[in-house]
Amino acid sequence: MHSLEHIAGELRKRKQKLTPQRRLIIEILSSDRSHPTADDVYSRVVAVMPEVSRTTVYNTLRELVAMGEIREVQGLSESGVRYDTYGAEHQHFFCVQCGVLEDIPCSSSSACCGQEGMEGFTVLRTETTMYGYCPQCGEANARER
Repeated sequence: MHSLEHIAGELRKRKQKLTPQRRLIIEILSSDRSHPTADDVYSRVVAVMPEVSRTTVYNTLRELVAMGEIREVQGLSESGVRYDTYGAEHQHFFCVQCGVLEDIPCSSSSACCGQEGMEGFTVLRTETTMYGYCPQCGEANARER
């Protein structure tokens, strides 16, 4: 995720303002690498600004996705859509027991996704999610056996 100043400039290009509500949402996202849901973001926003509506949070998240500042991570069981602020090329690991979603660094899209059979295609980005047990849940499962 880019800096607040960069995002403010991008909003201005779109004829939009960096409102206090948008600023708070961006600050919350930029300090959170946990891949929060919209409801997680909303809870943190209303703790500071109780007058902010859920619609404002959802619309701001949608706008940040459209701007390419954050990405949606979907299909992770009942947890719903989660938001990823980490801009570098990476994969995800989702723990099927506790629901943690971790960023796994990846140096290039070719390392993340083989290029075999891709002649003529241009890869813009890859999205890979591995499913399994995080170290804590894996340890707990091993102790139970």
